[in-house]
Amino acid sequence: MKCLRLALLLSVCGWLLGSCADDKDDKVEPASVTLPTQGVYPLSQSADLDVLLNQVGNARYVLIGEASHGTAEFYEWRAAISRRLIQEKGFSAVAVEGDWPDLYQVNRYVKGAANGASAEEVLGRFRRWPTWLWANRPVADFAEWLRIYNGTRPATSTKIGLYGLDVYGLWDTLEALQRDFPEANQTTRDAISNALACLEPYEHDEQYYGLAATQRTACTAAVADVLTAVQAQVNAMPAGNEQALNALQNAQTAVDAERYYRSAARNGTESWNLRDQHMMATIDRLASFHGPASKIIVWAHNTHVGDARYTTMAQSGMLNVGQLARQQHATEGVVLVGFGSYAGSVVAAPRWGGPLVNMSLPAARANSWEALMHQQLGGNKVLLLPEWRRNEALTARRGHRAIGVEYNPQEEAGNYVPTDLPNRYDAFLFIDQTHALTPLSTDPGELRGTPPAAATQALRNF
Repeated sequence: MKCLRLALLLSVCGWLLGSCADDKDDKVEPASVTLPTQGVYPLSQSADLDVLLNQVGNARYVLIGEASHGTAEFYEWRAAISRRLIQEKGFSAVAVEGDWPDLYQVNRYVKGAANGASAEEVLGRFRRWPTWLWANRPVADFAEWLRIYNGTRPATSTKIGLYGLDVYGLWDTLEALQRDFPEANQTTRDAISNALACLEPYEHDEQYYGLAATQRTACTAAVADVLTAVQAQVNAMPAGNEQALNALQNAQTAVDAERYYRSAARNGTESWNLRDQHMMATIDRLASFHGPASKIIVWAHNTHVGDARYTTMAQSGMLNVGQLARQQHATEGVVLVGFGSYAGSVVAAPRWGGPLVNMSLPAARANSWEALMHQQLGGNKVLLLPEWRRNEALTARRGHRAIGVEYNPQEEAGNYVPTDLPNRYDAFLFIDQTHALTPLSTDPGELRGTPPAAATQALRNF
């Protein structure tokens, strides 16, 4: 089994580097190009986001990225954009690249539930590594703002929600169903118990389950029975019942997680696509739940937000949320917003499951998008990219830095995704010098179960 795990890890790591950051040892970029002044605006205060909000217009979906999971400014500006979208554009919900059960507790808090004395306390209960993705100071501040904002809304108004999109947590979603769905009838309770009993031999080890399921009978049918039972109950419940939404999403996530961990043991591209398709389906479910006039904000890494068709990801058969949103919802309005920085500091781990480290962020490599912006734009900027698409020289693919939860500053070459920036995003926020994120906890021992499957260890970088 250990040999199989090692072989799987090595094969998936090779796939990830080969598809997301082609030719990692080749530092040659396309020739330097002069960046235009059109569509370039200064960025220093919230009012400078006016140009971005004008571009958003009446769009129903705004997806906001980040170039790392450990940079304070990316979280802070993303929250600033979201506050204005909620207040001025009437957005209904924020959906983030995080686990549904954990984020649903934050959702309850921001809507006024007495399930914690503070957002920091609720976020502090997160136990799946890497906890700092959402258990950090900017997210706690945003959640407190959202709770206050919801408290000022009329009693008849729908409160703004904060939800998780991701597919991880096979055991967590089933246990949340068992704990948080008091309406469950005997058929549903029996289905949940049967699924957990089937999974019991794997002892909350999703890696072990994914590998073992390729060699023996899996728990696919038992988990699917849970979704069937929950769907039957939810269909009989009144529309707009968030308890029903929570139950249905937990059941659906369990089904997709079981499939995800099995696929991760076989094929990295397939599991990546399953994950992003799950996230897009969750966004659609949230939009449906909040009604035809609802508008959704998404927070996720650039590798999920920026349209994969304009990177080398597409050559490996990978798709992502940004691509799916454009393909499925272009008529309703979709705006993709990316982030990048030139140098500074960042928090990440030197290895999967390792301690959190405040690391120096080296200057971006020559002729990358970040280096050109640093040299030519002069400080923090908002870029509106549709005008850039007319210039063929600007649509040539060049490196665009992507940092995940694992990071080694000495191996920078593997962190650049060849990107047609003007087409990958609709807007881009460039922060010249960035600073490390402040987590609420740095205890690497705060893990729930074990790290995800070996394939996920590589994929979770983003």
